[in-house]
Amino acid sequence: MGTLQLEVVTPDKTVVSSETEMVVCPGVEGEFGVLPQHVSLLSALKIGALRYRVGGKDEYLFISGGFADVNNNIMTVLAESAERAADIDTARAQAAKERAEKRLTAHDEAVDMARAEASLTRAVSRLHVAALR
Repeated sequence: MGTLQLEVVTPDKTVVSSETEMVVCPGVEGEFGVLPQHVSLLSALKIGALRYRVGGKDEYLFISGGFADVNNNIMTVLAESAERAADIDTARAQAAKERAEKRLTAHDEAVDMARAEASLTRAVSRLHVAALR
């Protein structure tokens, strides 16, 4: 079947550069998969888990939005941030989740609710991805 080159890049670094058998991404319109020789594609991504397979073994990343571009058997993911499941600090993610929940339940008009909800979504997704390792 062949392989697909996966490049996951953030503003700070390249998180993944690997030949993969398939990739599954959290698109804004729903999860989608990419196999080798996929037709050209450009998609916005939401916060969630990115799964890719190398040597028959699934690997997981947390990504917090961005874009995926598939072209000429290369998939490039430009993410705001990305972490391998094994690199996620679960204690830090749990603390972020608790802070976000506290801000959302506080009846303080100074709290930016959209920002607090986004923080909660990121923290919950990071914990979910960390559990997949």
